Amino acid sequence: MDASWLRGTLLVLFGYALTLDVDNVPMVVWDQDNSQVAREFILNFRDSRYFQLVGFHDNYPAMISEIDHGTARFAMVIPKDFSRYIESNGQAPVQFLIDGSDSNTATIVRGYIASVVTRYNERFLLNALRAASIANPIPVAFKPRPWFNPNFESRIFIVPGLMAVIIMIISALLTSLTVAREWERGTMEQLIATPVRAGELILGKFLPYFCIGYLDILIAVVMAKCIFGVPLRGSPVLLFVLSGIFLTGALAQGILISIVARNQLFASQMAMLTTFLPTFLLSGFMYPIWNMPLFIQGVTYLIPARYFIVILRGIYLKGVGIRVLWIHAAMLLLFSVIVVTLAKRKFRKKVA
Repeated sequence: MDASWLRGTLLVLFGYALTLDVDNVPMVVWDQDNSQVAREFILNFRDSRYFQLVGFHDNYPAMISEIDHGTARFAMVIPKDFSRYIESNGQAPVQFLIDGSDSNTATIVRGYIASVVTRYNERFLLNALRAASIANPIPVAFKPRPWFNPNFESRIFIVPGLMAVIIMIISALLTSLTVAREWERGTMEQLIATPVRAGELILGKFLPYFCIGYLDILIAVVMAKCIFGVPLRGSPVLLFVLSGIFLTGALAQGILISIVARNQLFASQMAMLTTFLPTFLLSGFMYPIWNMPLFIQGVTYLIPARYFIVILRGIYLKGVGIRVLWIHAAMLLLFSVIVVTLAKRKFRKKVA
């Protein structure tokens, strides 16, 4: 009964989360013209189910901040003389700044934008022909400018996220067997009989895997740069510091599972269920979180890899610092503190 309930829950959870559709793409606008013609052009995006207008700005830094924080996937800049270009049968250049860090989504978004602009141009031309006036067949010139990944190379988007997935899975799986193995082999009773305190026992299990995990992170960074050609635009020091926080939480989660399970098979299954599936599907690694249903988006806040993937892609692709990433870093730190505290409280130096 419990297994059926679990399977049903996972089916509903991932069935809603796994979608290749890209709808409600968040966008921001800088309308320098502020005319009726420009507002009518913006309505073509606002009324489309593919876009969600989240704000207006009057400068580039504000729009860049929205893209850096991930609250907008692209920005539209309407030039000052937009209406004059349109009304005089000229060609108005409209700039679109697309977040290319997610190459797959950026490609789809660029196609959506081109489709809306094309429909606007066709409708404008049709109205001009009905009025028997001479019109420019292409009144709006679509000028996309992808940022962070201008060539839409998938490896530049995938590799930083894959680092988080691998670190989370390997760390939790390795440490999930440590305490459970001691119980199965009967050596835990000997450890309990020693004067070593519970916190010291957990630290002894934790430190070797922490060193191994840091070595894995170093190898991953070198491979990303030398083999896959992923640019590291941000601070390497910040990358390793925040990676250490994430690694601490992942290892502590594995130890907590091992303490609770007391069985290697059950511990490995729990580790896989609570790390691999959520990290792969609900962290934003493959499927954009903003495109998921609201209640699934709420669940993703419990996935630590969600914050680490944003950190990795922010440091690697956008070159942002702690001023942009501090909320995600704070959430990682909170997660690490909680799981370390729980692991220490759950471990008792007694047989029963």
